[in-house]
Amino acid sequence: MLKSCMRWAGVAALSCAMALGGAVSADDRSDWPRSANVGTASQGGTYFIYGAGWAGLVDEATGVNMSAEVTGGPAQNMVLVHQGQLHFGMTTMGPAFEGWHGQLQVARGLETRNVRAMFPMYQTPLQVVALQRSGIATISDLDGKRVGVGPRGGTASMFWPRFFEDLGLNVRVRFGGAADQVGQVQDGILDAFAFAAGVPISAFSQIEAQQPVNIFSLNEEEIAQMVENHPVSRIVIPGGTYRTVEEDQPTVALWNFAIANKDMPESFVYEIMKTVLDNNDRMRSIHRSAAETLPENMEHNSFMWFHPGAVRYYQERGIEVPENLIPPEYES
Repeated sequence: MLKSCMRWAGVAALSCAMALGGAVSADDRSDWPRSANVGTASQGGTYFIYGAGWAGLVDEATGVNMSAEVTGGPAQNMVLVHQGQLHFGMTTMGPAFEGWHGQLQVARGLETRNVRAMFPMYQTPLQVVALQRSGIATISDLDGKRVGVGPRGGTASMFWPRFFEDLGLNVRVRFGGAADQVGQVQDGILDAFAFAAGVPISAFSQIEAQQPVNIFSLNEEEIAQMVENHPVSRIVIPGGTYRTVEEDQPTVALWNFAIANKDMPESFVYEIMKTVLDNNDRMRSIHRSAAETLPENMEHNSFMWFHPGAVRYYQERGIEVPENLIPPEYES
């Protein structure tokens, strides 16, 4: 009876893999983990929703028990994946670049070279939300105010304080989870919440549904200054992304990538690549920011080695991986 159950469990797992375009042979699975974790960020942000979503798809397709872990976000994920405490994670390319070169504030001098890039996720715009009754509607209005910037090690906590300093603003920065900090805005503990996440940011949508708010970002002059000083690019968030914001809203953004520890089996990472990138409709159903989760957007990684399983995936689809992004352990 036990053997029969095991046989049918194997058939079911294989059927799921085939349905998602990722059928796997028994030999390929010999060195796979039985379970694996994915570092995301705080609850209330896009990372947690997106990360739990693709982990679930991989679980369904491969039979490997995948779990999403709440973390401090992109910077901490670089450190934890490098150390092997996380098998997989997600990061923004600004913190990733600093981690790659040992410049992260959370781990000074640690070059996170055990991390490998997998697939492009989406762009992370930087936006701010405040209650309408506060009168806060522009970045300059944040001068002298208490502003949440998400958890330490996250993209927002790294870049918003730098932006405020560049603009000569005296902002009292506070750190914490997205869901907690948007609640503190509602309670009057914080004057505003400045965050960075794929849009729509769930915490912004949450507070927008409960109280009149202003959702805003940098003006054109401020955008030009930030693009010149930081690894960000201009982006326009379409009107209607949030229920109460009808007009297009320009701001700045950074690209995000999924990452893996270098010791993850090549065939397993290859199946993850197929599961995520060959099923964009499923990814978009998880979060609409996944409209940018496309193979060709791998070009937005210019410095971090790709995992051998990712290199194989891109090459099979006719996408050239630059020689400087091929990892030392890759075997063609």
